[in-house]
Amino acid sequence: MPISREPAPRPAVPEALPAEAFVDWLRSEGSRRYHALHPFNSRMHEGRLSRSELQAWVINRYYYQTRIPIKDAILVSKSESPAFRRMWLRRITDHDGSRDGEGGLQQWLRLAEAVGVSQNRLLSFEAVLPGVRFACDAYVTLVRERSLLEGVAASLTEFFAPELMSQRIAAFERHYGFVNGAGLEYFKSRVPRAERDSKEALDYVVRGATTFAEQSACVAALVCKTEILWHLLDCVAGAPVVESVAHAHAT
Repeated sequence: MPISREPAPRPAVPEALPAEAFVDWLRSEGSRRYHALHPFNSRMHEGRLSRSELQAWVINRYYYQTRIPIKDAILVSKSESPAFRRMWLRRITDHDGSRDGEGGLQQWLRLAEAVGVSQNRLLSFEAVLPGVRFACDAYVTLVRERSLLEGVAASLTEFFAPELMSQRIAAFERHYGFVNGAGLEYFKSRVPRAERDSKEALDYVVRGATTFAEQSACVAALVCKTEILWHLLDCVAGAPVVESVAHAHAT
């Protein structure tokens, strides 16, 4: 029997989705997995968390906050585009500040003070749960090991942040009167910044993902990020509150 010299047929490769359909895919996957739906967040917004539980959340979430400028620096280092680096460097400044005493991390210190957590306790990371540390470090690893495009796509959880921040501000003002205005600065500042940042990132991802494989990888990166945020809350919600941590410096 003669051997065919015709090349074996290749499996069909899906075509890239139109931009609008790709954006809808990202939004759909992100919105149904976003940690705003986590029972712990629901309890927070309904005013059903104790001060001890709020303190535990602030302590553990702060570790995540400190990973953000680190992963952003990695993204900056991956880009050959001066325009991208200029755009993304602003995110690092937003968290670290232009000088001491400024930036989102400093605002989180004021939130910690408002709920009764000392600065030394917060900055030491001693009370950060192992599962929280693992999840947050996994985000840095994701950004380091995957492509620049996927790293940017993972940040698209910010697309859903403005609504969550607005809900959180209202909930704290309604249910947690011991948290003063200075303690809410971070949430208030993130509403316009998350709107700006998510638009820039979405534009970059839509322009950069020109194949279906790239689009799929971007969606997978976003899903992975939502799982990291969800796991963080799973850890906080499931861990017993340590009295010496939770009640330290309570007002």
